[in-house]
Amino acid sequence: MTLKIGWIGCGTHATQMLLPQLLRHDVEIAALCDVDGTRLAQAGRQFGVSKLTSDARELIDSRGIDVVGMAVGPDQHLVFGKAALERGLPVFMEKPPAATAEGARELLRASERANKPLVLGFMKRYSIGNRIAHNIIASGRFGRVLGLTGYYMTAPTYFAGNVDYTGFFLHHCVHYMDLVSFLVSPVRSMSARKVEAAPGRILFHVNFDFECGAIGTIAMGTVQSRGAPVERVELMGDHQRLEVDDVIEVRWNRNPPFKTDDLGATLAEDVDTLTWKPNFTAAANEDHKGYHALLTDGIKLFKGEASAAPTIADGVPAMERLEKLRQLLDL
Repeated sequence: MTLKIGWIGCGTHATQMLLPQLLRHDVEIAALCDVDGTRLAQAGRQFGVSKLTSDARELIDSRGIDVVGMAVGPDQHLVFGKAALERGLPVFMEKPPAATAEGARELLRASERANKPLVLGFMKRYSIGNRIAHNIIASGRFGRVLGLTGYYMTAPTYFAGNVDYTGFFLHHCVHYMDLVSFLVSPVRSMSARKVEAAPGRILFHVNFDFECGAIGTIAMGTVQSRGAPVERVELMGDHQRLEVDDVIEVRWNRNPPFKTDDLGATLAEDVDTLTWKPNFTAAANEDHKGYHALLTDGIKLFKGEASAAPTIADGVPAMERLEKLRQLLDL
C-alpha cells in the first residue's frame, strides 16, 4: 500500500534532509503546507506536488491523507500533532515534540486515545556508527556496559543579538537525552556543571547514573565550530571499548595480547580491534546520518508492521531529562 503523506513545513531541513529520504520509500507526498508562499511553491516544484496550502488545519482535514508529517517549531508540533491524532491520523514529526515535557505528555495521551503512532525524529539512533555500537551491545558480545563518555557540540551563531539557549536545548541537546538510554539503559539520576566563555558560548558536562549501574558523562556546548568534528561517543566495558567518532567511524577495542615480542604475531578476529568507516568515494546513496533508516522504521509502523521506530513514548522521558538538565544548570 502506497501511503499518502500530507507534510507541514518546507524549510531547508525538510526539503534537503527529510522529504528526499521519504520519497525513497513507497509513499506519495499528497499535499504540502508552509506559511512562506515562495518556499511552499519551490517545494511543490521540487517534489511534484500540486496541492499546496498555507493552512495546516486545511491539510490535516484533507481527504485521502494517510499520514501527517511535519518539521516546524515545537509549539506547532504540539498543536498540529494533536490535531492530526484527533482526526485519527498517524504522525511523523521532527524533534522536539513540544516546547515542554508536559507538551510531550499531551501528545502521548493524544496518541494513546487515537490508538495511532506518533514517530519522532530521533535519527541519532539510526546514525550508522551509533547503530553499529547499539547492535554490538545488543548481540551480547560486548558484555555489560560500565560507562559512557562523549561530547556533542555546536556553534553559537544563532544566538547573535539574543542569547537564549532554549533553541540549543530543544533542537540539539534533546538528541542525547534520548541517545544515552538507547545505548545504555534508562537514566536513574543526573547532575551537571557549566562554564560560560561569553554570552552564547557555553560548555556543560552532564553526568548520568543509569538503572543498569553504569555511569556516564556527556560534554555539550556551543563553543566549537560546526566546521570541525563535533560528536563522539565512547562506551566502556570490561576489556571492551566502543568508540564512535562523528557517527561515521567505529572502533571496537577488545583484549588483544602484546605483539611486539611475538615473531608469529598476527591479527586475531576474536580479540583484536575492529574498525569501520564508510567509503565516501563510492557512488552510493548511503545513509550515514540515519534519516532514511528512521523513516523506514516509521513507515513500517504506519503500515502496522513490527518496527523499532522511536515514538512519543520515547520522547516523553527525553523531554523530562531535558527539563531536568535546564534546572540543574539554571538556564
